[in-house]
Amino acid sequence: MKLIILDRDGVINEDSDDYIKSPEEFVPLPGSLEAMARLYRAGYTIAVATNQSGIARGYFDIDTLNRMHEKLYQLLGAYGAEIEGIFYCPHSPDDACECRKPKPGLLLDIKARFNVLMPDVSVVGDSLRDLQAAKSVGAQPILVRTGKGERTLAKGEGLEGIPVYADLAAFVDDFLKNSFKNALFP
Repeated sequence: MKLIILDRDGVINEDSDDYIKSPEEFVPLPGSLEAMARLYRAGYTIAVATNQSGIARGYFDIDTLNRMHEKLYQLLGAYGAEIEGIFYCPHSPDDACECRKPKPGLLLDIKARFNVLMPDVSVVGDSLRDLQAAKSVGAQPILVRTGKGERTLAKGEGLEGIPVYADLAAFVDDFLKNSFKNALFP
């Protein structure tokens, strides 16, 4: 199985320091849905791993989160693509859970669900915690400049050897081009 794991806010959709709290606030980033559709058509399984502490903070509830994700499924379906699973952490940073990135819980759940070798998996995120979670399970961390990506770059910590792309579409373009080359010339 060929698997790609994406963070949600800041990678797939617009992010906000005030949280994405409703389906109306869930607005895809330009080119993100098309990029996901290209991955899907190329035979990749797509999973999402997202911290959603807005639930623990009382900004929205599980039903609202499900409606946001249903919107994502519908929008992506219009491109003939799908996400195989959305894994989320509903806890606050103070809950000391194992699923909140940078902890590995969400990615370990994805690994178990899809029975994949993590060194073969790219994890695309916009924050240091996404990259740290990927590293902790042996996956390939990828940083995008969208969302909190520029802030992550400005801090400059923990970025050694991590590829950086303008956005999800730029990553997918390069990733698929290189995958195609590697398939032709192993």
